[in-house]
Amino acid sequence: MPAAPEPVVHVPVVHVPAAPESEAPVLVLGGTGTTGSRVAELLRGRGVPVRVASRHPRVDGGGDQVWFEWSAPAGHAAALAGVRRLYLVAPVGEADPLALVEPFLAAALAQGLRRVVLLSSSAVPEGAPVLGQVHRLVRTTVPEWTVLRPSWFMQNFVGDHPVAAGIRDAGEIVTATGAGRVSFVDAGDIASVAVAALLDEPAHNTEHLITGPAALSYAEAAALITEATGRPVRHRNVGVPEFTARITAAGYPPDFAAVLAALDDDIRRGTQEQVSPTVARLTGRPPRSFEDFVTAHFR
Repeated sequence: MPAAPEPVVHVPVVHVPAAPESEAPVLVLGGTGTTGSRVAELLRGRGVPVRVASRHPRVDGGGDQVWFEWSAPAGHAAALAGVRRLYLVAPVGEADPLALVEPFLAAALAQGLRRVVLLSSSAVPEGAPVLGQVHRLVRTTVPEWTVLRPSWFMQNFVGDHPVAAGIRDAGEIVTATGAGRVSFVDAGDIASVAVAALLDEPAHNTEHLITGPAALSYAEAAALITEATGRPVRHRNVGVPEFTARITAAGYPPDFAAVLAALDDDIRRGTQEQVSPTVARLTGRPPRSFEDFVTAHFR
């Protein structure tokens, strides 16, 4: 469970000479995380200077890595110095991330930030609680902006996510989604769209719905994993209260667990079945299929 945030204080503004746009680093928040690490890698591959900000910067990660903690705003100036473009991942596990993002973004704009690409969610429209409030802030205050609204990550089925843990430990995926379908998307496709939004001229100045090529229920996803591994994996549906309790027990704050459970209930009602052409339109290639992801990760 993340530590409780410290009181928000004013971030000191550091005045630095303006670097040419081509030389100014792109600041990638959550730069060692699921999408941020991929965004940083793609930017480096294109010869773009990168500054990776993370709570756990790696000395072997390449590029300029800096320590960053949302609840320690006195240290934000070092991450922001000279930055003109930002990949923004809001604080994870916060039911009210706006309280932390708003003063940070104000300081960034005062130091010369021009473009922000925000990672949001397909389930959260502008103005809705949590990320929807950050969406509105970015659109209304940043000169050049893009909001990414990806569907659920394929990477949730591997690694440390509760879905992945359930597959490994019990051979089951527990959700409150019923037979609802999700257009699962690969994090690499999200990163490719993010890099286009960070670098393209002119700025996109819009939101992008980002999905995989098809919508699947968790039961269908479990069947594909079973076929690939030969090990039975099933989907078990539970009610929203039970799912909220499970997520809280996994270490999420209770208010944030309630938000996640409500999103599962939205899936049950069919809100996440849409399929978007965004990846193909902005990258020139089709998005990765869930079948391809399973083949690569479940052998």
